[in-house]
Amino acid sequence: MPVNDTIKLFKALADPTRLRIMLLLQVRDLCVCELTYILGLEQSRVSHHMRILREAGLTEDLRRGRWMIYRIPARLRAFIDELFAGLSRARLGGSDCGSGDARKLEDCVRRDIRNRGVGRRRPAANNAGHRGREAHG
Repeated sequence: MPVNDTIKLFKALADPTRLRIMLLLQVRDLCVCELTYILGLEQSRVSHHMRILREAGLTEDLRRGRWMIYRIPARLRAFIDELFAGLSRARLGGSDCGSGDARKLEDCVRRDIRNRGVGRRRPAANNAGHRGREAHG
């Protein structure tokens, strides 16, 4: 791997949120709505982090119906697994943040967040404006 690519890879992983995303993607492929649910972040923040991970070559996306699914590329799976050896299970299940992520991931899968659309938010301004017009006439 060229030095510049290695630097980009480690810069992408230096952010705690992106590291959490990578640990989650080691467990399963996830869509943005699942990541927003698990991480408790706005969709725009998750998308920003995913763009950085994708540009570093750490993730790829694929369309499944209406969903954009993110995953670790097959060609990098062994490398990522080795890089995070022991960290994914120990940290995801053992740290305060990691154990919370593990519980949220299990809850996300159990609730079928992807297909139920939980975590997607309607723009509040549009809803409030619409109700306001109805109330005033």
